[in-house]
Amino acid sequence: MSSAEVLAIRPNTSDFVHQFAGGLLSPDRPAPTLITGPRGKHAKTGYAIYRNNVTVSLIEALASIFPAVQRITGPDFFRAMARFHVRETPPNSPLLFEYGRGFPDFIDRYEYAQAMPWLSDVARIERAWLDAYHAADAHALNPAALALASPQEMGALVLQPHPAMRVISSSYPAVTIFAMNRSTGSVGRVEPRPEDGLISRLGDEVSIRVLQPGGADFINALVGGEPLAVAAAAGLAAHARFDLTLAICEIIAAGAFSHIAMENSNVEHA
Repeated sequence: MSSAEVLAIRPNTSDFVHQFAGGLLSPDRPAPTLITGPRGKHAKTGYAIYRNNVTVSLIEALASIFPAVQRITGPDFFRAMARFHVRETPPNSPLLFEYGRGFPDFIDRYEYAQAMPWLSDVARIERAWLDAYHAADAHALNPAALALASPQEMGALVLQPHPAMRVISSSYPAVTIFAMNRSTGSVGRVEPRPEDGLISRLGDEVSIRVLQPGGADFINALVGGEPLAVAAAAGLAAHARFDLTLAICEIIAAGAFSHIAMENSNVEHA
């Protein structure tokens, strides 16, 4: 008989939600007195089983969202770390894929992960990857639309980001580490260096690519509503070797933007 079958709720339980839900992620709290078994006895064991099932389900949800993190740490380390996060952070959505948004920040604070300072950024990439997958659909920018602008107008173009596009910046080679550990292939040595990653989706396919130096500043300026000329200046200010032509090719190939418009204009081009 399952835990759901042996638990019953006594009538007139106005504080049921507080007592029942409040103890699910707190193993040291006693079972609520409002919970009884089929013979009217306090269902301590049934509640403990149910509580364990909830914790296990949330840990499994985290494992499915952060497979690269789990491969890096190993299943035992990951499950121990995830269990502490689950106890600290209850879900606030009935959709399990929404869970774990605070997991990367938790990893930053987790004592036993300090030897892997890049691990939280790998987790941020994985979270962004899933959010990109579930983002709203939109057409990617047609490169032919750029030809509609004259050379004089080009600098005033404002690009509207695709709903699935995200940029993750790391002081570590987190994009490379993520890519290595999302597959079952061998993992090699990674050169320590900062990396910026562009996450995007074309159709149902989510992709991530390492941006050139200055590329994240360029894209972030565009996302902030700056025209192309201002965004290009931001990329160049970030790195002297920033290549605007390459940057434009990168965002078009990735489908990172959906359409363009003239600055201070209502005219849009797909």
